Amino acid sequence: MSEPVISTALSSQQQLERLGYKQELSRSVTTFDLLVYGLIFMVPIAPWAIFGTVYNEAQGMVPLVYLVGLVAMIFTALSYAQMAKAIPLAGSVFSYVGKGIHPNLGFFAGWLMLLDYLLVPTLLYVFAAESMIGIFPGSERWMWALLFVAVNVVINMSGVSSLKWMNRVFLVMELAFIVAFFVIGIRALSDGATPGSSFSITPLWDPATVSAPLLATALSIAVLSFLGFDGISTMAEESTGGRGSAGRAMVLALVIVATLFITQTWLASLLAGPYQPIPEDRVGNAFFDIIGTIASTPVMNAFFVCNVLAVGIANAMAAQAATSRLLYSMSRDGQLPKFLRHINSRKVPSYAILFVGGLSAVLVLFFVGQISLISSMVNFGALTGFLLLHLSVVVFWIGRRKSRNYLAHLAFPVIGFAIIGYVLLNAETQAKVAGLVWVGVGALVFAYYRRTGRSTELAEEREDITVSSQ
Repeated sequence: MSEPVISTALSSQQQLERLGYKQELSRSVTTFDLLVYGLIFMVPIAPWAIFGTVYNEAQGMVPLVYLVGLVAMIFTALSYAQMAKAIPLAGSVFSYVGKGIHPNLGFFAGWLMLLDYLLVPTLLYVFAAESMIGIFPGSERWMWALLFVAVNVVINMSGVSSLKWMNRVFLVMELAFIVAFFVIGIRALSDGATPGSSFSITPLWDPATVSAPLLATALSIAVLSFLGFDGISTMAEESTGGRGSAGRAMVLALVIVATLFITQTWLASLLAGPYQPIPEDRVGNAFFDIIGTIASTPVMNAFFVCNVLAVGIANAMAAQAATSRLLYSMSRDGQLPKFLRHINSRKVPSYAILFVGGLSAVLVLFFVGQISLISSMVNFGALTGFLLLHLSVVVFWIGRRKSRNYLAHLAFPVIGFAIIGYVLLNAETQAKVAGLVWVGVGALVFAYYRRTGRSTELAEEREDITVSSQ
């Protein structure tokens, strides 16, 4: 006997109840809001800060790196879309793996994603604090980091409406600076203001330079550059756009931000002239040095301030929101302390938001100046979570739902798994060591739960209603 299919007319409330939960968060986030949120999380101007590093690693072909990244990450975005449609919960990979494969594995998926989500805000605050020293030499890094933490806690505690409004403001700001860069850069190339520079596709593809090792290096850099689009899935329980809205927003956000990355870095690479390695002491400021050669110092400083605000407030604000939703979801399923599931009058997980803010405030005091270490730990958590995501698509759709859509439910996740697996195998040693230590701590927590009789089961799904495999 075939399983019944959920009607597209089912309300968001009914979809949530099917999965065994009550509607507690405010459903006021449109698909457009999800798209804006995803763009802010990935930061449309993200290449500015790492342009010099990628330029040297890719021998000048920075836009190629981001093109490779789009191709690589689109498979992960499609896997997210499939699971978000079937399991529209705030827990993201924790919920997908827990309900798609097994609750015990779901616990470890959530635990691994915690390594990513708990440390991302800290990484962003540390990075923004380092940048503020360039604007205000002699000031204290920890002071700036704590200021950014406080601002983002206030915004997130104010409710999802405040978050949506701030996301739009910052997105407009970043897009305005991108347009300004195109105007200034194209004019400089057209006027011959940068000797040796001209319009060409060499930064995107140079047959004399492209090689398998270079593409492998580009893949490792590129995949990590797009981390953040997955945060859209944590807003699923606040979405008004139906089962497919989060998935559509993820794929669209990834394509849009990749296009912005590619075009910006293509123009910056042209302005840099024929490839020459950027000196080590200028790598971090390479993009802003380019701005300085084609515009005035005040204009260059304005770009620098925009970058700091985008990372320290806009990006960190989105990261804190995503992290609080993951904590809320895991707490609701008994995997974390119960107080983290508290919802305040503004319909946001207030205790989880305060916890993330407090943890970030403590961690920035220890991790100031250690961006590389935090980055490696974040990357391990994200990549291992992605591996489990792809696995959950195959098990849930092919194994449990007997789907015949082999392209979306088998081929795409297998390709995505292979790409992420390759990047993870070639990750830095410190990333693997830190990640394995975190897994070990998770195993101890899991063992404690089992020994004390605490269940790792998630809320019961009603088996009489299932989703379509199409």
